[in-house]
Amino acid sequence: MIITIDGPSGTGKTTIARLLAEELHYRFFDTGAMYRAVTHKILQEKIELQNSEKIEKLLDTFQFDIRTLEDKKGYFVDGEEVTEAIRSKEVTAYVSEVAALPPVRTALVSIQREFGKGENAIFEGRDLGTVVFPKAEIKIYLTARPAVRAERRYEELKEQGMPVSPDEVEKQLLERDHFDSTRELSPLKQAEDAHLIDTSDFTIEQVIDQVLAITKKKT
Repeated sequence: MIITIDGPSGTGKTTIARLLAEELHYRFFDTGAMYRAVTHKILQEKIELQNSEKIEKLLDTFQFDIRTLEDKKGYFVDGEEVTEAIRSKEVTAYVSEVAALPPVRTALVSIQREFGKGENAIFEGRDLGTVVFPKAEIKIYLTARPAVRAERRYEELKEQGMPVSPDEVEKQLLERDHFDSTRELSPLKQAEDAHLIDTSDFTIEQVIDQVLAITKKKT
């Protein structure tokens, strides 16, 4: 069974998806990490985003792997570990633009579908219930008030030692919301058959309980 969890940044979807996967003994896939990995590779190779030919050539040989490292997931691109590198400020600044590129979207959707074949899995991202797995058995769409999302993201970045202000974080979130929801290819939006959960006033555990209740009705 495939469960998709979509939504904008700061809604708690990565943490919720990961913990839910542990609870259900499902595999967990953070598709945002895949787009960050491609972005990191493009920046590393110093390829301009307008150069479709070079990007397509890079994608032809792009290898993305997920490995367990000391009980934690590690992300690898072409054999190189990029777990920390893909969370850099530079990657964050470019990932939305890279994710909107048609060849990138096409390549990663294909990879994600391959990962999902024959699996009980939870996929977390932005277009999983609408594009990647339109026939997923359970679809969840998470949202939260912008101020709440910004505060969560600010605390996360502060823990990572990244010097940003709360106002800057909220501005970046709103800009990305607009970009992701208005892009022509695979825009961020709630699938018609997705369950909407506003996480603003709930703990992680309370949201997981809500998703588990939905899951039990389907199984």
